Amino acid sequence: MAVERWTKSSIASMAIAVGCFVLLAAGPFLFSAHVVDNLTTLFIYIIMAAMWNALAGYGGLVSVGQQAFFGLGAYTAIRLSDAGVPVYSSLFISAILVGILSVVISEFMLRLRAGEFAIGMWVIAEVAHLLVNLDELIQGETGTSLIALNAYATETRTAMTYWSSLAALAVLLGAMFLLLRSHAGIAIQAIRDNEEAASAIGVRVLQTKRVIFVLAAVGIAMAGALWVATTISFQPKTYFSVQWSAYMIFMALVGGLGTFEGAILGALIFFAIEATFGSAGVWYLVGLGATALVFALFVPKGIWGAIESRFDIRFLPVGYRLKISEKLDYKKSPRSPESDDEASIIVSEVTEATARKT
Repeated sequence: MAVERWTKSSIASMAIAVGCFVLLAAGPFLFSAHVVDNLTTLFIYIIMAAMWNALAGYGGLVSVGQQAFFGLGAYTAIRLSDAGVPVYSSLFISAILVGILSVVISEFMLRLRAGEFAIGMWVIAEVAHLLVNLDELIQGETGTSLIALNAYATETRTAMTYWSSLAALAVLLGAMFLLLRSHAGIAIQAIRDNEEAASAIGVRVLQTKRVIFVLAAVGIAMAGALWVATTISFQPKTYFSVQWSAYMIFMALVGGLGTFEGAILGALIFFAIEATFGSAGVWYLVGLGATALVFALFVPKGIWGAIESRFDIRFLPVGYRLKISEKLDYKKSPRSPESDDEASIIVSEVTEATARKT
């Protein structure tokens, strides 16, 4: 037996992923403006799906109020730009500032559990919406625009927004991947599975939950800032709408909650559905809701979760797994006396260690 993290397929997939990012970096030179716009939208969807999946799928913090950070990211970018900060720098700075604000929010929100946390985040989103409306620059629900973008030619603006989205996607996915592979990532998943047990073995629950909470806030704020750069206009009721959290939940559920690849797959599926049926109006939203319900009831692991369970495929592994050698020594097979003795020794050692801790 051996504990492994990387497989041949995961090493190959990581190399392909890096190659794709390198290729996509040349997107504005290779693709039409329409394709570049669509890819920018897709990048933003992947960021949103990955960040909500990190929060709920890995951290166990189910939120229906992440639109708070989406709207604040866009609003802060407009405020910074109006204050004279270079417009594309303001997109990234706004995400950092919202992340700092999320640390303050986490002080009381992370003390809530389950449904209380989910509804509490919705309340935070509504409060943020109301406060933004009070800003004279925003003009209430009338909104405003990211005016500084008008200084760029259309082609330049499209390319700059594309590269900003791609860079943000690479940094955020990389940060999430490294975090989940670290000791903190193991602790985050332990808290998700059983918070009391994690606390009992020494995990600092509140501090660990704060890490994933802040990462998700920074990522979703970045998505909001990038979205306002693509649309230019900003209306609070649009950016603070619960539909953004609904989209995030849909992408995570359909792709595979708690899987790194699932969020990416879910974003791709959502993008394809929106491009095909987005003009259907209300029925489009009804269809999304019905699809999410079907997956929650009959495919709870999502598409990628089902594929992973069926074929044991992990392209971007963030955990460990036990590899059992095909060649087993008969004398030391799982049913042999030697194995039983070893198991007894291990059990006794664990029991003694637990007794000492208690």
